[in-house]
Amino acid sequence: MPNAPLREPTFLILTALAARPQHGYGILRDVEEISEGRVTLQAGTLYAALDRLSADGWVDVDREEVVDGRLRRYYRLTEPGAARLAAEVEKLQAHTRAARQRLRARLSGGTA
Repeated sequence: MPNAPLREPTFLILTALAARPQHGYGILRDVEEISEGRVTLQAGTLYAALDRLSADGWVDVDREEVVDGRLRRYYRLTEPGAARLAAEVEKLQAHTRAARQRLRARLSGGTA
């Protein structure tokens, strides 16, 4: 369902990858920072989400390197992933504008 709202963890993962490719631990830290500590993903949850997002064509493996004898995989946001994130941002902004307008009307004693 391409127009269904993104779940918050998916939105945050795509947002974390919007600026640059990152490895898993970097994504985990970035998601926590972006959400101001409200969302803390476990590694298993992250990698399952990355597999799903990769199957959807929204993220891809950017590169791999070996660090301290362990494989480190970097992920990047694809163009379709960036477009999907941008569409979600536009939708959220429209919802925010509507909510602000209605709250202003409520506070001024009028109707929306």
